[in-house]
This record gives sequence, C-alpha cells and structure tokens, in this order.
Amino acid sequence: MVKPPIRERLTAAALELFDERGYEQTTVDDIAARAGVGRTTFFRAFGAKDDAVFPHHEQVLLAVRDRLEAATPETAPVAVVEAARLVLRHYLTEGDVARTRYRLTSSVPALRHREIASMQQYQRLFRGYVARWQGDRPDAGLRAELLANLVVTAHNHVLRRWLRGLVADDAAEAEFDAAMALVTGMFASAEPAAGGSIVVFRTDRDLGTVLPTLRALLGEPSAEPPRTA
Repeated sequence: MVKPPIRERLTAAALELFDERGYEQTTVDDIAARAGVGRTTFFRAFGAKDDAVFPHHEQVLLAVRDRLEAATPETAPVAVVEAARLVLRHYLTEGDVARTRYRLTSSVPALRHREIASMQQYQRLFRGYVARWQGDRPDAGLRAELLANLVVTAHNHVLRRWLRGLVADDAAEAEFDAAMALVTGMFASAEPAAGGSIVVFRTDRDLGTVLPTLRALLGEPSAEPPRTA
C-alpha cells in the first residue's frame, strides 16, 4: 500500500492528536511519531505545529493571486469571483479535513488567530487588486476596501454553512454563485436602469436550483408554482 505524502500524513496526525489530546498538550514530537517520521522530517515540511493545520494556505493564496493578475480591466469582476471560488473549491476538496480544522479553530484560540491572519491575507490581496481595477477614481480606495471585505465575507458565509452541514456538497457552489452575484451587483460599473438593476453571474448549474437561493439572498418571496385548473 502506497503511503500518502509526508505533508498529508503530518496534517492528518496533527488533526487527530489535537482532537484527542488538545492543541496545547500535543507536541511536534507527538505529531511526527504519529505520522511515522522523525522530528527533523516534520520541520522540513512545516515551521511549527500550527502550520500542519493549514498545509495548503500559501499554495491557494498564490493561485488566487495568479488568477487576479491574469485578468484584464474588462474581466475584473469575473476574476474576483473566480479567485474566491478557488478557495471554496479547495475546502470542498478537503472534505472532512476542512471540517475538523473548522472544529479546532472554533475552540483553540491559537488556531483561530492563525485563521484570522490567513483571512486577512486574502482581504489584502483582493483589496490591492480591486484598487488597481478601479483606477484613479476618487473613491477607489474605499470601493476596494468595501468590495474586498464583501467578497471575503460572502465566501466565508457560504463556507461556514457548508462546514456546519447546512449546505450539501453539490449545492455549495450554487449558493456561492448567488452570494457573489449579490456582491458584484452592488459594484456594477454601469448605472442601474430605472426601476431596478441587472445582476449577471456565471454558473454551470441548473437554473432552477440557483434561483431559490438567489431570491432568498435578495429578500424576495419564493415564486408560487403554477396552478392548474
């Protein structure tokens, strides 16, 4: 049987031990022993024991940066949404590992602080990109701050609902699409038409599964089913 890569084994061992013994009571030596490696091997993979809980953070952060930098001013709104989607999909792929991390960060202050610091890195990345996208308009800084916060907040809202089991795996992206449509709609470059505005978003999901969530986010009543005679 082929063993998982060292970093994955160390992450699995750290999460198991933090769950069993507690974060403060678990040492690097404990994690290395559970993973079947030595202390030196641990430090080749991670700088500290909390790094093992967030093994892919830098990789995902770089992927988000690359997606944003590849965009043009015309595709900037799409780039913001797709960059945030990369983060969501990473968590969805992690599955139970992400849910265990969520449980731990909710109860261990050191891990919670690390998670907040990671979230702030994403916010800075989005803020810097949006500021460049807004150009020299006088409110560019404010708009960048607001949009970066809204994107991260909307993403985290959907992510937390999935982590808590309130949203199924196959419905998380539809809810994400609806949330991001609401956010980007607030920052449409064109003036809204009289009597309303148009929000455009991309999804490969069935429209019937997306509309109820979008209506709920917009505060609109659910559509009544057609009546038959």
